[in-house]
Amino acid sequence: MTNSASARPGSLPAAGRYSETALSGIYEISKIVTSPASLKVMLNNVVSVMSSFLDLRLAALVLIDGEGDPDIKVSASTEHEMAPTGDAEIPIAVIDQIVATATPLAVQNCAAHPLFAGWKRLGRVEPGFVQTFIGVPIRVDAQVAGTLAIERVWKGTMDVRIDHDVRFLTMVANLLGQALKLHRVVAEDRERLMLEQARLAKELSTLKSPKAKAPQLSGILGKSRAIRSVTDRIEQVAKSNAPVLIRGETGTGKELFARAIHELSPRKGKPFIKVNCAALPESVIESELFGHEKGAFTGAIATRKGRFELAHGGTIFLDEIGEISPAFQAKLLRVLQEGEFERVGGQQTLKVNFRLVCATNRNLEEFVTQDKFRADLYYRINVVPLMLPPLRERAGDIPELALHFVDAFAGENGQPRALAPDAMEVLCKCYFPGNVRELENCIRRTAAMTPSAELHARDFACVQGHCLSAMLWKGPAHGHHAPAAKPARPEEAPPAPPPPPVQPQASRPAANGHAHEPGEADSALSGLGRDTLIQAMEKTGWVQAKAARILGLTPRQIGYALKKHGIEMKRF
Repeated sequence: MTNSASARPGSLPAAGRYSETALSGIYEISKIVTSPASLKVMLNNVVSVMSSFLDLRLAALVLIDGEGDPDIKVSASTEHEMAPTGDAEIPIAVIDQIVATATPLAVQNCAAHPLFAGWKRLGRVEPGFVQTFIGVPIRVDAQVAGTLAIERVWKGTMDVRIDHDVRFLTMVANLLGQALKLHRVVAEDRERLMLEQARLAKELSTLKSPKAKAPQLSGILGKSRAIRSVTDRIEQVAKSNAPVLIRGETGTGKELFARAIHELSPRKGKPFIKVNCAALPESVIESELFGHEKGAFTGAIATRKGRFELAHGGTIFLDEIGEISPAFQAKLLRVLQEGEFERVGGQQTLKVNFRLVCATNRNLEEFVTQDKFRADLYYRINVVPLMLPPLRERAGDIPELALHFVDAFAGENGQPRALAPDAMEVLCKCYFPGNVRELENCIRRTAAMTPSAELHARDFACVQGHCLSAMLWKGPAHGHHAPAAKPARPEEAPPAPPPPPVQPQASRPAANGHAHEPGEADSALSGLGRDTLIQAMEKTGWVQAKAARILGLTPRQIGYALKKHGIEMKRF
């Protein structure tokens, strides 16, 4: 360390005055390093406080990477004309000496010192003024992570003793060292948790019995024809690596079926990584999926693997694929086509091998026609479409699902619960627009609000007239929308009296389930508009039988209405 001679005592301020200023500066800096901000923002605020409190011509901070090269540089100055880059850089030789010796460096006259030869800031002072440099190491544990330095300009005498500045900078460097250590611990913990999640997913998949099929399809209940048709297709498609697009209404269990595809595939011993595209903000989705390199953006203090890299050899499930922006769709297309990508801020091309499963409840075909979804990405993910049936089309599975949810509630809460016959009858007649998820919530809500061990029909909100989910399903007729709690089968009445129907009785199917006579078609369809008919067909995936149940008509009347309005059927 090069020590300079102290200035004349008569020109120095009182020691108490400097101590008070330094104490105030330490107080402000301690608030900055403990605030929840990114690393770059925190460092910028620290040097700004140092420059303002001590009236420094320059305050600079440099962090080095694992190779010993400067990684992050921040500075603040009282010079209004200081160039945004270059002028504030500390010479590499100075940084190397402070890092190598791990001791402070104080130079009273930079112009006369060989380490500062060629420094851009030399000569930028008035004649007769002297530039003084003081730098201290920033330590994280026993390792030097960077330098903290200041520059003062004086003429004849100095207003501040150099040893006072050295002590002050050392205290600030100690605070920064602790803050850097905390940031690194948080980054390492996040990486460790991601790897632990992938490891646990791998271990869980290996615990599945290879002989029994039921454990592999855990969570999928039901023996109806509709659900058996889906599970049969899953068994067939799981053998290949073809991308699968799972479609269906919300609450039908798309994630469970995606996991079933993975568990039945040859990749079952590898990771199953799921990503909810709708839950990730646009600003972080690229980093989450592709990962990022250290220093790629503010706060990227360490290299991190993305979800695609973690799914190498296994399956990646992109839920709500229809919610991603058009800008990111183009970036996603390459990795789906070639299996190649670069981390954010990186230049090395990484190649991964994964099975792609996507899910959505959106009408992607309509999005493609409206330029909200890229056509080439649509064809890439829609190789094997899998349509999940809503709960109203598998009403025979309601008793098994209901008993499973009742047993699950009892086991989780230690409160025995059972379903009375009249309660099961109420559930079997409910329309459940929210599908299996709504059934589970209905049972859990009723079990939690009922003090007795046996649940009866009177305990359910729909019987009491308090079921607000009925407002989510509105049957269109004559241009009006009215809430209607529809039964699972047209010939059965709902458990509670529904609101008065808006449409005339002639537009509904007969009580015995028989279709209207052809002569009645015109009168039954007189109030059915073209827009209402198209809306019902799109909602049901252009299945006439489903649209008929929504509109309270027969499939034959729907076919007649389509011809009458000249609506061309869509095929998927």
